Amino acid sequence: MAIGMFDKILGFIGFEEVEEQVKEDPAERTEALQQAKRKNAPVVSLHTGRQLRVVVCEPTSFDEAQNIADNLKNRRAVVVNLERAGSEQARRIVDFISGTTFALSGDMQKVGQNIFLFVPSNIDIANETARETKEKSIFSWARSQ
Repeated sequence: MAIGMFDKILGFIGFEEVEEQVKEDPAERTEALQQAKRKNAPVVSLHTGRQLRVVVCEPTSFDEAQNIADNLKNRRAVVVNLERAGSEQARRIVDFISGTTFALSGDMQKVGQNIFLFVPSNIDIANETARETKEKSIFSWARSQ
């Protein structure tokens, strides 16, 4: 009885044995094996239907930093615009969110003056302009001569 249950589980997963029929033609044999594999193959949906969400925040006080951290924990990218916050508040918010991002193995990028992009670990930031600027500034002393 245990063997029958084990065979049923393997059959459900798709690992049941294929009964080979003795055939003279190798083409017919491979076709029979392919049909047996297709019959037991699991169906997997590749379309997840989930959209990527980017949250834009304009905090004015440190109290709003927890909401930003919650969005990162929920694996959402967050753009933080700190133009309305004071310089001390902006520094505290960036420090807190940077720590949260680091703890979640995420990444951070400064997008503009007082504007930052924080992303969780499932999102990569590709910034071609920063690489071009860095390459140009490496030998800036040699170009001035």
